[in-house]
Amino acid sequence: MHAEQIALLLAAAVAAGWVDAVVGGGGLIQLPALLLLNPGQPVATALATNKLGSIAGTTSAAIAYARKAKPDVRVAVPAGLLAVCCAAGGALCAAAISSDVLKPVIMVVLLAVAAIVVLKPDLGRLPQPVLRTRRRVAAAVLVPGVAIAFYDGLLGPGTGTFLVIAFTMLLGMDFVNASATSKIINAGTNLGALAVFAAQGHVLWAIGLAMAVCNSVGAQLGAHMAINRGAGFVRAVLLCVVTALVLKLGYEQFG
Repeated sequence: MHAEQIALLLAAAVAAGWVDAVVGGGGLIQLPALLLLNPGQPVATALATNKLGSIAGTTSAAIAYARKAKPDVRVAVPAGLLAVCCAAGGALCAAAISSDVLKPVIMVVLLAVAAIVVLKPDLGRLPQPVLRTRRRVAAAVLVPGVAIAFYDGLLGPGTGTFLVIAFTMLLGMDFVNASATSKIINAGTNLGALAVFAAQGHVLWAIGLAMAVCNSVGAQLGAHMAINRGAGFVRAVLLCVVTALVLKLGYEQFG
């Protein structure tokens, strides 16, 4: 790649890290940038290199949140351990399942997420600890750690967003603490998928490591902004990301 292409990729990695840290969905920026700026590469290579950049960003954001916010470690740690294995399983199945089958389903889920956030303006603004029951805690471990993690290894767009919504609705977290908790699981999903892609020889290590540094810079900026500006800011970014994801998937499916 030329120097201009590398510079654009690194800028995309900073932006992706910021979005991922606030509410998830950084792959919406970083993955298309990899595909557009290096068009001769296999899709698996773009997915693998994207994971290398993303794991640095999500880990960096998780550390930033842990210092100032309150991630739910009792939920995040077991869910994160499950996520490593389930995301690896999703990555192994990625070649066998057509993404065209999944995209319409994901679009419907994203539209439902947008409707819930719009119709429930108080969702995620303040914590609701009354919702925290044993069944809901178990669901908050299994849904992110198994279902969402498998999806991230399989396809990926919107994983962080799904995690934030899951913790908000299942455990009544506010958006900031849901983002903080989700970063731990997202780091696990990225690790599991990256391990599979690396074993298959798909990672572009030089550009991926450079993107990892830039993604981490963006993640630090995003995490601190989310903590300082609060749940209302995260909610606004969430709606923007969900809208962009629906438009992207709709264009890919029908455009």
